[in-house]
Amino acid sequence: MKVTIKTIAIFFAFCYSHVIKGQTSTQLHLPSVFSDHMVLQQQSSVPIWGWGEASTTVKIVGSWMPKDTICTQVDNCGHWMARIPTTRYGGPYTLQILSNNKIELKDVMLGEVWLCSGQSNMEWSPNNGIQNQQEEIEAANHPNIRFFSLSKQGSKYLQEDCHGQWETCTPEVMRRRSAIAYFFGKQLQEKLDVPVGLLVSAWGGTPAEVWTPRDTIMKYKEIADAVIYKTYPWWPTEPGVLYNSMIHPLMPYDIAGAIWYQGESNRDNPSSYRALMEKLIGSWRKGFNKDFPFYIVQIAPFNYGSTNNGPALIREAQEEVARKVPHTGLVATVDVGDATNIHPARKAEVGIRLANWALGQTYNVLEQGYENPSVTQMNVEKGKAILSFSHATNGLVCPDKEVRGIMIAGDDGQFIPAQARIRGNRLIVSSPKVKHPVSVRYCFDDATTGNLFNQEGLPVAPFRTDTDK
Repeated sequence: MKVTIKTIAIFFAFCYSHVIKGQTSTQLHLPSVFSDHMVLQQQSSVPIWGWGEASTTVKIVGSWMPKDTICTQVDNCGHWMARIPTTRYGGPYTLQILSNNKIELKDVMLGEVWLCSGQSNMEWSPNNGIQNQQEEIEAANHPNIRFFSLSKQGSKYLQEDCHGQWETCTPEVMRRRSAIAYFFGKQLQEKLDVPVGLLVSAWGGTPAEVWTPRDTIMKYKEIADAVIYKTYPWWPTEPGVLYNSMIHPLMPYDIAGAIWYQGESNRDNPSSYRALMEKLIGSWRKGFNKDFPFYIVQIAPFNYGSTNNGPALIREAQEEVARKVPHTGLVATVDVGDATNIHPARKAEVGIRLANWALGQTYNVLEQGYENPSVTQMNVEKGKAILSFSHATNGLVCPDKEVRGIMIAGDDGQFIPAQARIRGNRLIVSSPKVKHPVSVRYCFDDATTGNLFNQEGLPVAPFRTDTDK
């Protein structure tokens, strides 16, 4: 058929009269995050939303609330949203959404929902290599752990939906999904005995600015000037493009909190990372309408060959974010890295440490033993630097003859290897070449693996006492 201007005009007239004027029925439908096998946040008022025919009524009934029907209206743009009450954890339930058609979601659980995001170390699956790989995969039958893993897709514009589906954890599912998320969820599920939903939104190689709204980045010169505009065929680098398509479509799904493993791709320009992460966390909390906890994994030791000490500065920025931003926490990985592998295999320890932060701070199950020791004070006495640490009440311990990664400097600012002795929860650092110590550093480089721990087995986070920060 020959397409003419008249043909096009008739087509648009048809669209106007039948769609815009509402002369045809628009089917009720939901974003992909609402589907069979999903987990809804327990004991809350959770948002449910979707699309339908303008001005029609949508009714929502959950089988855990048989006496309650929640009703809402579809607005003139075809969008609707309602909040429904959820009870104490349990399931499986059904959720019915009814208008001019009916949707029934099955095998719905009420439990704890967490967002798991970042770059490759968050995305990394057991299939790509973890410790005890085959044993862990074969044992991964956990019907009360559910994954919703977003497909990797960027966009220059805000998206209302994403590509993904809820899956019940089986060995076949677990081997293809985030190892960090799995071990985090497994620890939570075991300790809390509730269903756990894991929203996994991660893409290897991506810098933090792609996960932050573009407008937010451009408002702050310090952050905007630090953006490195490079083009890669494997991952996006433009500000906001993954926030638009892999975070915004989830908002405002009710979540208990978020875990974050990222930073390697910001190492070449670390000066703005702290401010960038503060804006990222703030924008996510605003979008989800909740001041949720946000737990951060420090990047692990790896031989980057940096010339600006960028990896150490990123770790320092991550520690500062966790110290200064409310409801955040830090997991140190200085002991579980691999100088030859940017994707260290010891994912279980990291996931468990993240979960223990949640068990301690979010759920008040653990009273102690989840926070890494960190340096709080340095005094100089008789040519020795004496360092005190938090979260080391029972003392520090080193399993080896010498503490690795300890450096000391005097007035000249030149750092040299030092000796360290443990005395309770203090570290005595000295060198015969430095008569008047001024500064101490520990594992403040690319790849040194730390071996200083508290009695609970958590590593001392890398640090420097320099005031030039």
